[in-house]
Amino acid sequence: MSDTKSRTALVHGGTKRSQWNEVSEAIFLTQGFVYDSAEAAEQRFVKAGENEFIYARYGNPTMRMFEDRLSHYLGYEDGFACTSGMAAVSGALMALCKAGDRVVASRALFGSCLFVLEEILGKFGVEIVLVDGRDTAAWDAALSKDTRAVFLESISNPTLEVIDLKYVCEAAHKVGALVIVDDAMATPVFSYAQACGADLCVISTTKHVDGQGRMLGGMICGSKELIRGPIETYMKHTGGAMNPFTAWSHLKALETLELRVRAQADAVLKVCDALSGHDKIAFVHYPTHKDHPQQALALSQAPFGGTVLAFEVKGGKEACFRFLNALETILISNNFADAKSIATHPATTTHQRLPQDQKDLLGITPGLVRLSIGLEDPADLIADLLAALEQA
Repeated sequence: MSDTKSRTALVHGGTKRSQWNEVSEAIFLTQGFVYDSAEAAEQRFVKAGENEFIYARYGNPTMRMFEDRLSHYLGYEDGFACTSGMAAVSGALMALCKAGDRVVASRALFGSCLFVLEEILGKFGVEIVLVDGRDTAAWDAALSKDTRAVFLESISNPTLEVIDLKYVCEAAHKVGALVIVDDAMATPVFSYAQACGADLCVISTTKHVDGQGRMLGGMICGSKELIRGPIETYMKHTGGAMNPFTAWSHLKALETLELRVRAQADAVLKVCDALSGHDKIAFVHYPTHKDHPQQALALSQAPFGGTVLAFEVKGGKEACFRFLNALETILISNNFADAKSIATHPATTTHQRLPQDQKDLLGITPGLVRLSIGLEDPADLIADLLAALEQA
């Protein structure tokens, strides 16, 4: 599928058909596989071939179709499908790091990512250094020492900071560090991780791939050497592999991924324009919108900044809660990248565990709203937002 356009690859890439030659991909709901002989079983445990499987925790034909399709779409050789986005994040880091290693990470991260770095890796003896991801000089200073890995969100959650990814990748590779990029906010459609040189791209497939509030999932994408080496070894022994039904559901969702995400991205810009300059809003942030302080950098990396915007309601938590409670079409929840538009109050939900000084540092204010735009008509969303702001 290397010569096809991206939308075609999302429909046909990596397809493996059974002897029945089915049109829709098959779900292989099996834990194990039968060998023709004891000798064949022995050989498979020594080295399994490209289309040979041992146990569902190690791999499965349905999972392999999904891994091939999404990893190749993102420009990588291979991928390992995981139970969730956080299983992918923790799996990538744990598989590659050991006691005594050093990890440099952007300080603007999803709360669970910070927990994995500071509370899990830190307790196992990995040194964690957090930097302002927007500051190239800070990356240079942090990478002046031996470093095993760099971890960052290409677009931060929830404040939508943008990192010069190519610069960071080049700086990291000069000291022999691997770069792991969490691409949840950028979306698979607008991902630029591979183009900028990231060694591993972590995707929460719960988000845009499923995109309809049904399935948890994740994917680690990278070179075959990394994926079928330390990543697969760690994941298959610790039980983080995706189940076949989720993989099948994700395969079907990939067929409409570009159609959904591009429609959502178009709608985000309309919503940003409608909210920009409103007297009850302090600021509106979306990476490629004119009001974002890093618009030029964002546009140099991708044509759109995902499907999520952030804005601050003036008047603090009380005014923000009045606004949220007045919404009628837009839902209050803590997910994003759904077909339904979702408003989140990060300070009291997704980033609630962060100390106040850290929230202040990251810009997670009492009035901050993270708004994920769904597939509704943008005019209806704008009307809902403007009416709710009257109650703020």
